[in-house]
Amino acid sequence: MIERSQLQDITKRILEPRRFIQVLMGPRQVGKTTMAVQMLNKVSIPYIFESADAIAAVDAVWIEQLWEAARLKMKAQSAREYILVIDEIQKVQNWSETVKRLWDRDTIDKTNIKLILLGSSRLLLQKGLTESLAGRFETIYLGHWSFREMEEAFGWDADQYAWFGGYPGGAELTGDEERWKNYISNSLIETSVSKDILMLTRVDKPALLKRLFELGCHYSGQILSLTKIQGQLQDAGNTTTLSHYLNLLDTAGLLAGIEKYAADIIRKRSSSPRFQVHNNALLSAQKHEYFGEIVNKPAEWGHKIFRYVTGEKEMQRLILSWKDEGKLLQSR
Repeated sequence: MIERSQLQDITKRILEPRRFIQVLMGPRQVGKTTMAVQMLNKVSIPYIFESADAIAAVDAVWIEQLWEAARLKMKAQSAREYILVIDEIQKVQNWSETVKRLWDRDTIDKTNIKLILLGSSRLLLQKGLTESLAGRFETIYLGHWSFREMEEAFGWDADQYAWFGGYPGGAELTGDEERWKNYISNSLIETSVSKDILMLTRVDKPALLKRLFELGCHYSGQILSLTKIQGQLQDAGNTTTLSHYLNLLDTAGLLAGIEKYAADIIRKRSSSPRFQVHNNALLSAQKHEYFGEIVNKPAEWGHKIFRYVTGEKEMQRLILSWKDEGKLLQSR
């Protein structure tokens, strides 16, 4: 099983004396739970691993019960330290206040329980952390799999990665592309939108948010003003609403609006965003073409994939490289 680079970081931190709550955050299906299990197998520390996904209605009492169970087991085993891992913590109501109270009590009582929190909604996690747990946590962000990781794990080449993206869970389904498209659309996109955004955040126009995501994927890699988008969306809100929804999609690891680089903050904020999907699978799954068809259309393949794959940082690197060689950039 492949080990991501962040595994060394979380393992090192857990082996250190108890200082901070460790928070693993990132989009769905990028390996947060797998990494936590890999870390637990590497260290010789007893633990409890529970997920809020397994319970229909979760409130703060559930966290207290887990915490008390860890304290009792630690005492029964005469262990010097214990690890408590809670997955999908953002689904628990008032989780940050409860965690703060229990963590501070253990600190006062010198109870050596080390806490790891996992979550897929970066917006809600950050809100809870900054509101109640200031100064008590460290974060590790787990993004989508890189080309090198997919190449090592599944033997993919650059073309396959450009089309199928970096979701390891769907890699074995790419032989049946219709099945793969259904998996990405129903199991990842719909779940991320429904559970990580709509169920946990107030969204007055959910249909508008979903349509914005579809449109943003269609224009991924391109600059398009939110004002122009309004003309293509039925029941569209104002640009502030669209900007807010775009931010929600970004925090869920789906679609980002990259601002223009400028030293002047006002120019940067007032610029039209460049839409960019976080993972190419989100885009390809919504296309009618199949991988075997589009790679045989050089003009269309080159036009789309260059725009979709090349992120803002990579674009800047290429521009600087070409300028250093005395060349002019003729096209984006």
